Order: sequence, then structure tokens, then C-alpha cells
Amino acid sequence: MSTVYEMKLRVDSRDVDLFNQCRPSALLGILQEAATQAALALHVSGPEILAKYNCLWMVTRSWVELDAPLRWNDAITVRTWHRGASGVSSYRDFDLLREGRPVGQGSTIWVMADQDSRKLFRLKELEEFQGTGGGELNKAVKLRRPVMPEVFDAQSRRELGYSDTDINGHVNNAHYADFACDALHLERLGADKFIRSFQIGYLSECRAGEAILIDTAARGDRLFARGQGDGDGTERFDLTLELADLPRNI
Repeated sequence: MSTVYEMKLRVDSRDVDLFNQCRPSALLGILQEAATQAALALHVSGPEILAKYNCLWMVTRSWVELDAPLRWNDAITVRTWHRGASGVSSYRDFDLLREGRPVGQGSTIWVMADQDSRKLFRLKELEEFQGTGGGELNKAVKLRRPVMPEVFDAQSRRELGYSDTDINGHVNNAHYADFACDALHLERLGADKFIRSFQIGYLSECRAGEAILIDTAARGDRLFARGQGDGDGTERFDLTLELADLPRNI
């Protein structure tokens, strides 16, 4: 039997950009909150797995696809479920509905890492996941590391601080989208385009006090960003983003 969690909300004025479109970071925040509430319902929330397994939840890759942009004050329903466990990772799928009609979807990959050693926990051993997956609802999409350009067009530097961090002490996954969108100068996007889809891979942790170098490139309506540690060159994240023409009557 599948276990689906449903959350209703309105797009907040703090979620939208200068074009009145919900920012990628805000979309990720919405998915993250739905996943958090679903985990609470399954008794696998952060505090619970820390107490029982000495582990932390970590998202390793996120993907979102929209049919049209979400706007300020839109009434949104998020439905989410997990696909079960495969080795050390598990997919969590999402459907996004506006006024009851499908408007988008998403998927994320999660792992559990030991708080001290960062060794990954085998999720097949997670008792709370048994019999609670999405079953026939599970999406077919598989999130893989994208092919990035051999040559990037530009590079910028970003210092990371207090406001970027979350309860785990590292940079929150949603903030990587802000880093990339700022470096890609999406303020130049224009009102006739919207972000059709994007995918972010979280390759290694970032913390307050560090700085990263962000390489960016544009290939038509496909945009790319890659973050590396300033000084050590450690890969921190990758992002691909696809633009589309704004649908009529939106």
C-alpha cells in the first residue's frame, strides 16, 4: 500500500522574483518542506533518525519540471511519496497541482549519512520504509549527473555565510539554486520566458566562511552552472536549467 503525503500552501510574496515567477530556490524549499512533513508522518524525521540510527538525511540531487510558472498567491497542492530503498539511496517523487490541476513534478534522491563518519546507511535496513513506498505512483525518471560544457563562458566568486546554512550546519540545498541563478544573471531573463526545468547535484558540502567559484555557460535555452571550492577546487554542485517561452494566457 502506497503512502502519499499531501501539503497545501500558497506561493508567498517572498518566493517570487522580479517577473512574479516562483524562484527555483523557493520551489526547492517547498519540496523540502513537503519531504520533511512526509518524513515526520513516517517517523523518519531528522531528529528521529539521528536518535535511532545516528544518521542525517542528505539530498544528493533534485529535479523540477513545470508546465507554467507558479505566481504569487497561487494555491498549490504538493503530493509526495518515496520509491522505496535501493542500496544507499532513495528517490522521493512529487506532483505539483495548482487549483487542483497538474502544473509540475519533481524528484529528489536522498541518502542517510552517519553523523560522525559520513558513512552511508543501507536504506534497505530502514524499518520504517517497509511497505510505505509509492508503488504504481513511482515516476520513471532517473536523475543522473549531466554532461557539462567543456568550456564555460564566465566565472564568479561567492562567499558563503550564516544565512546560507541550515539545521545540519552546512549550506541548505535550496541556496545552491540561488547561487547558480545569480551567477547566470537570470534577472536578464525577460518576462516572455520561464524556467521550464532544472536539476541540481550536490557533490560535496559547503559551510559558512567558505567561498566558491561558479562557472556558467549558456547554450541556447539550456543554461549550466558548476561550483568549486575557491582554493581547493573541490566540486560542490552542478546545475542544468532549461528555459521555455511563456505559455499564452498565463
